[in-house]
Amino acid sequence: MALVELEISTREHCEFLDITKEVALVVRKSRVTDGICVVYSPHTTAGITINENADPAVVRDMVMASSKIIRRDDPEFKHAEGNSNGHLKTSFFGVSETIIIEEGRLVLGSWQGIYFSEFDGPRKRRVLVKIIAG
Repeated sequence: MALVELEISTREHCEFLDITKEVALVVRKSRVTDGICVVYSPHTTAGITINENADPAVVRDMVMASSKIIRRDDPEFKHAEGNSNGHLKTSFFGVSETIIIEEGRLVLGSWQGIYFSEFDGPRKRRVLVKIIAG
């Protein structure tokens, strides 16, 4: 199947947007019943992660904790653009996830969702989805 591009608009400097429904739609449209789905962020200050999507407090905690661990205003940062924290968070969270497709559906745990992770917003972003039949 061809590469599918999703457009994402973020509103905050650091946020996690649940894109599970959008990725599941790509899988359904592909008509692949068994295979894998690769979700990829082609950005150096944004990533992809899988985590709980039932309780919104989990996302708030991820934003809060990652911002405490990697401060935006750390005086030690040398990167001229001022977004070193975004680069570091992206490396920690990662830029892709691979999800199994079985019987035409994403295989995710009961409470799992796929998140686009913004670390230098607000911005317009892209997410690339590739479905590979198995």
